[in-house]
Amino acid sequence: MNVAVADTILPVPFTADTRSVRLHFDFKDTRRKVTPDEFWEFCAKNRKLRAELTKDGDVIIMAPTGFESSEENTELILQLAIWAKSDGTGKVTESNGAYVLPNGATKSPDAAWIRKERLERFSAEDRKKFLPIAPDFVVELRSESDSLTDLQSKMEEWVENGVRLAWLIDTNTKRVHIYRPNDVAEVLENPLKVSADDVLPGFELDVTEIW
Repeated sequence: MNVAVADTILPVPFTADTRSVRLHFDFKDTRRKVTPDEFWEFCAKNRKLRAELTKDGDVIIMAPTGFESSEENTELILQLAIWAKSDGTGKVTESNGAYVLPNGATKSPDAAWIRKERLERFSAEDRKKFLPIAPDFVVELRSESDSLTDLQSKMEEWVENGVRLAWLIDTNTKRVHIYRPNDVAEVLENPLKVSADDVLPGFELDVTEIW
């Protein structure tokens, strides 16, 4: 089955209440799953879609964000990129940059940072596709269409697969959920700034610019 054919997604309806659509592909071999390379091809042929691949091989099509969420994400990327440019030890990606995790899932956070030294083993050709590596730091912004429970599970999956620090910023409640490996999530209530000193020395996000 060619999962990259564009018309595989055309019958999927989106409504005002749709958060995401899950596409499950049935293969004759029940052990067969969509591979990261097949998912890359699928995304390349359906560039207008926001999609992720689960560890079980299902493709998740996510609803687009509105103006407000897009503006908030731009502010997040701007602050992170300015710090990263000054620091010089890592690279920043935005919501179109996806990572293939050790459990087989392919995820794209709203923002991520990864140390340059960890990128050195990848060739220029490798970097044209989704990289099979977990970034050091990820941030997810909860939009109106996002389920908090689903995002919390996603954050746990990030840290279980090698991310050293993960932030879930919930603009609806003005809370920041902080995830670290082998630790319970910390919740900050309406903070003014959030520090990432333990992983990104010197980076402090001014959350008031996002609220």
